[in-house]
Amino acid sequence: MQTFQCWSGGKNSTASIILEHINGLPQSTIIMSEVMFDRKRGISGENPQHIDWIHNVAIPIFEKWGYKVKVLRADIDYLDLFYGKPVKSPKPERRDKHRGFLLAGMCTANRDLKIKPIRKFLKTVEGKYVQYVGIAADEPVRLKRLEGSNRISLLERYGYTEQMAFDLCKSYGLLSPVYEFSKRGGCWFCPSASFSEIAYIRQHYPELWTELEKLSHTPNLISYGFKYRRTFAEVDGEVDRYIERQKAAESTQQVP
Repeated sequence: MQTFQCWSGGKNSTASIILEHINGLPQSTIIMSEVMFDRKRGISGENPQHIDWIHNVAIPIFEKWGYKVKVLRADIDYLDLFYGKPVKSPKPERRDKHRGFLLAGMCTANRDLKIKPIRKFLKTVEGKYVQYVGIAADEPVRLKRLEGSNRISLLERYGYTEQMAFDLCKSYGLLSPVYEFSKRGGCWFCPSASFSEIAYIRQHYPELWTELEKLSHTPNLISYGFKYRRTFAEVDGEVDRYIERQKAAESTQQVP
């Protein structure tokens, strides 16, 4: 039976591959769905450091171990979602407007740009197959959802908690650099990102922040709320204040 590792590059899904490798299980095909911000210009929606690590560090190691890695992409991107118009909206006045910024907690990017490519690929698989998913042994709610499906957690099988997954990845040199400044991965435009994550993007990748700033001036949008109903300008101002507080805290710590 064929097996597939559904890999995001996060600690849990990476640890799942390592566990398969070190326990001598039959090698799976690794599938990774890369969210794109703008396909035409080749701008990934993944955190820049993370996607660079995916292609230039992690994949070469997995291939050296003998794994096949497939990087999938949706036929659409973030800009398609942003500029799209909801033709079936129950509110007629919305049908001539662009959707605008994605809603936090209801982000369609995860559904349309990340999950759909995986489902589309798996539909091409002949016969039965098993998916290994990165859910740790100390995530009972998520593990419960696997019951009765063809999805299996190797972390649960081998008793690996989230912290153990983190340590395992680190010991193999396979811990994404996003964990140096964040507890999670995710798209750089994610409306659910913390202010520390947003501030990191603005400070280190101002060209990406400018992309969002330009979008915020688009007329005729349904949603101008970039982060939980706060506009991009409001979030930008909050990021300013966050950065200033961080600088002040660092200055205080440096005083002898």
